[in-house]
Amino acid sequence: MTQSPPLPRPILTIIHTLLLIGLAWLFFHFVVYGIYAHNLIHFPFDYDQGEGFELHDVMLLSQFKSPYADIEQYPFYGSIYPPMYHVFLVPFAWLFGAGYWYGRLFSFITTLITATLIGWVVYRETYRTIPHADKTLTRLVALASGLAFLSSNIVYHIGPLFRQHISMFMFETIAIVLLAHVNEIEDTQRRRWVLLIGLGTLIIAGYTKQLAAFTAIPALLFLFIRNPRRAFVWGTGFAVVGVCIFVIFTITTDGHWWTQTITANVKDYLTDQATGLVRLFISLHLALLIPAILQIVYDVYFDRISIYALWFGCNVILSALASGTWGAGDSYYATAISAMCILSGIFISRTLNRGWQFRKNYASVLVINPLRPLTPMLTIGLMIITPSLYIIYARATLHMPTTGAVFSQIADIFDIQPNADNAFFDSAGRIAGGYADIGHLTTEQDIANGYAIVARINEVPDDVLILSEEAGFSFATNREIITNPVVLYILDQVGAYDSTELVQMLANQSFGLVILRARFYPPPVNLAIDAYYELFEVIHMNGFDYQLLKPKPMD
Repeated sequence: MTQSPPLPRPILTIIHTLLLIGLAWLFFHFVVYGIYAHNLIHFPFDYDQGEGFELHDVMLLSQFKSPYADIEQYPFYGSIYPPMYHVFLVPFAWLFGAGYWYGRLFSFITTLITATLIGWVVYRETYRTIPHADKTLTRLVALASGLAFLSSNIVYHIGPLFRQHISMFMFETIAIVLLAHVNEIEDTQRRRWVLLIGLGTLIIAGYTKQLAAFTAIPALLFLFIRNPRRAFVWGTGFAVVGVCIFVIFTITTDGHWWTQTITANVKDYLTDQATGLVRLFISLHLALLIPAILQIVYDVYFDRISIYALWFGCNVILSALASGTWGAGDSYYATAISAMCILSGIFISRTLNRGWQFRKNYASVLVINPLRPLTPMLTIGLMIITPSLYIIYARATLHMPTTGAVFSQIADIFDIQPNADNAFFDSAGRIAGGYADIGHLTTEQDIANGYAIVARINEVPDDVLILSEEAGFSFATNREIITNPVVLYILDQVGAYDSTELVQMLANQSFGLVILRARFYPPPVNLAIDAYYELFEVIHMNGFDYQLLKPKPMD
């Protein structure tokens, strides 16, 4: 490829200026993200529903106990998630005991690693196709691509949470990056090692969360397209290892692994939730979805289909369908956002480096050739428009506190009004069709109110059981974790849970205190709570009303 002549200085200045404005705005979002992560790392209770049960899984594994137990027997606890995220946190549990901070810090770091990989891929892919690419422009686009991932409201929402999903898409990204050019490695030994590590990382992703199957499908398909025989051999090995692990888990847990990770994921489907999340995803990311899709079109008609294109397409389609299940949310799109940032970054970098090559075929004859007289004007126009996309994207994904130093001044200048809890503005608004309300910062009052709930628990004698819908309060008072409400609810909905024993304990008023936030228990359990317990206090924390119930006087 011949090197393009230098751009006129005014055009280059405009491009650099637009890129720097976009980068500055994306970096502002990164600062907000860091503040949010710091805030959550120091919050001692559940921020998002289920964090405490993830921590309980870690503690069980650290004691060499299985979280996949009989949920119909006391303490009625089970986990619907694979164990890899929790396994990585076990050393922290051994060193520090039960704590939210290390799980949230681990998740936050995994998002930074993912963003770094995205930027590195954009930089690498640019120089693979354009050896004489402008270093400054390429580096700026690579940096913007990584920051764009962290700037997404969806990634921001879940990034610092004590949840397994976040590390899953880090492992997915690592696997995709490793497998992208594995068939081009001429050294046989090195190629085998890269295949082994790439597919091994994909297995780790799958045993972090089941949604990694949405990445395994395009990865194996890509390998098959490029080298069917090699893909068949390695794909068979991949499947055998994955199935063997699954069978071992099923046998060693007396079948509870199957019940809780497979049966419990057959949930009610909410069409309004699915369509709402699709609209949310498109409205937030349209500015980068357009160049990502254009890059795929280019790959299809004028180049070779890339693993990133297959990864993006498969994840967008399957995530859009899966996000309608009960309990799903915007986080289902996080992997697609990673692929989107890579594809859009490659497109923008190639445009700014004037690296488009259109081989002769019917598409070039019908579409490209008629536009060739306009090439100089179109090239300059695209080179100005594409860096502007980062500015448009940063505006679409705007999220920030509206109080405090600097932020209050920015909010006043641009008339940004809070639309979420604790004076926070979030362009995503409330998650469409979901129950989660996250992204805002917690306050000292939230912490104080959490400890007010802890004080109520401490008023109950140590030998009397506590039933809490969130595990954080039990950890704070060294009480036993009893039940995992969402797991019980889901299995009850599919007829795989008998609540008789738990209902009997409620009827016997075996619990000295019941703490509810969203009543995610199965209907028979909720009815028993209302029949044998009465509300005596409501404490507001982190946007939710926590209901405290005590045993009713019984005749």
